[in-house]
Amino acid sequence: MNFFTILGRLVEESGFAAMTWQSGVMLLVSFVLIYLAIFKKFEPLLLLPISFGIFLSNLPAAGLMAYADVWYDQGALRIIYSGVQSSIFPVLMFLCVGAMTDFGPLIANPISLILGAAAQFGIYIAFTLANVTGLFTVGEAAAIGIIGGADGPTAIYIANNLAPELVAPIAVAAYSYMALIPMIQPKIMRALTTKKERAIKMAQLRKVSKTEKIIFPIFVALMTSLMLPSVAPLLGMLMFGNLLRESGVTGRLSDTAQNGLCNVVTILLGLTVGATASGEIFLSIQTITIIVMGLIAFSFSTMGGVLIGKLLCYLTKGKINPLIGAAGVSAVPMAARVAQVEGAKANPSNFLLMHAMGPNVAGVIGSAIAAGFFMIVFG
Repeated sequence: MNFFTILGRLVEESGFAAMTWQSGVMLLVSFVLIYLAIFKKFEPLLLLPISFGIFLSNLPAAGLMAYADVWYDQGALRIIYSGVQSSIFPVLMFLCVGAMTDFGPLIANPISLILGAAAQFGIYIAFTLANVTGLFTVGEAAAIGIIGGADGPTAIYIANNLAPELVAPIAVAAYSYMALIPMIQPKIMRALTTKKERAIKMAQLRKVSKTEKIIFPIFVALMTSLMLPSVAPLLGMLMFGNLLRESGVTGRLSDTAQNGLCNVVTILLGLTVGATASGEIFLSIQTITIIVMGLIAFSFSTMGGVLIGKLLCYLTKGKINPLIGAAGVSAVPMAARVAQVEGAKANPSNFLLMHAMGPNVAGVIGSAIAAGFFMIVFG
């Protein structure tokens, strides 16, 4: 075998020879997302793993997401992806989120539940639109609608149950919009509110007792699971994580859930969710429609929260800042931070973060309940 034969074989088996226009487009998309994560700091802990997963899965001939009949012959990322398909990663993520969440603002201001519910409006809008297109079954439309809650784990969970063939595009859409909240939400918030409304300062929340914080996760897990048993894996783990935090007797477990476990699951979940976005699958009419529907859902969810916030502002004679309604989407704490930033722009002395956390954590419960409702009706 001479030199030129070896060189020819290397060229034939190289990634350059296997490059397609779809792979090229998705590599460019990954570069844009990597730029947004690193230089624009758009939720880099989430967006960077997703964008690099897109990059890895679209490297020609690399086979990181290759499928095989025998599990150990599959690509490395395909094996890890089984944690997404089995809903293990979403359930563990809910445990981690629960351990990091302070439900105090929600307990102190129960009206936050209304704002959290209002911010699920986009779920039903997208569900209706997806049905109208005729491209999806009613179960698939329900799974697409959940993207509007900006809740990646819930979106994966319901997709696994109602539309397993659409897990990949739904997961990518949900997590992408979660990461891009700082770019999408502010424009909608400013369009629907006046500077005077955004500048409203809210009264300090009352102090919530330890007993209330301990009873809350047990009560919520019990009542939601009795009403909608299908959401018990998600809300049960969310509230278990929160109980670890609030009990005061499991500091080591709470610390592990908040840090080590959360970091591991975030890396594996983000990387494999991104890796599902292969060019051949992702650049299709159905997938692009899902991405568009997801954006519509997310936009209407933000609008619903802000508009109900405006209504409550009027009814309370200016005691509620409408911006906190946008935090009703369940991306914790990203949406609450956006409300804080926009409020501070209108009034530098404004501090809305704790007030926005109420609707924010209510949105987590609200999107899971919406998913449970869809699973009972269409499952």
